[in-house]
Amino acid sequence: MAGRKFWAIIIILLITVIVAGGIVAWQRYSPPHPIEISLPQAAEPDGEVNPAELPQKIDINRSEAWLLEALPGIGESKAQAIIGYRQQNGGFKHIIEITEVEGIGPAIYEDIKDLITVGD
Repeated sequence: MAGRKFWAIIIILLITVIVAGGIVAWQRYSPPHPIEISLPQAAEPDGEVNPAELPQKIDINRSEAWLLEALPGIGESKAQAIIGYRQQNGGFKHIIEITEVEGIGPAIYEDIKDLITVGD
């Protein structure tokens, strides 16, 4: 009988440790935050847009692949193609140059032109 009590206590302790470990792990877990890109707001009735309310543009000369992939129509392979193009050509001089990257044509350019920039 004492043997059964011993194993019952051991099993209860193991379950307690597993549950406590799960709770601690869950509290420390933070899921990746989604990337949100928004288009610039339309001009106010007086024709002015508050610069502080405009979204920040993605620098296609410096951005990493994961950030480029957040652009509409740009997936993993096109993001890698952008990085390859800028490495081979020393970066983009103007945003229209992105259409020289294989797979990025006028339609994709129209979708992303307001979301990208080229840094100095």
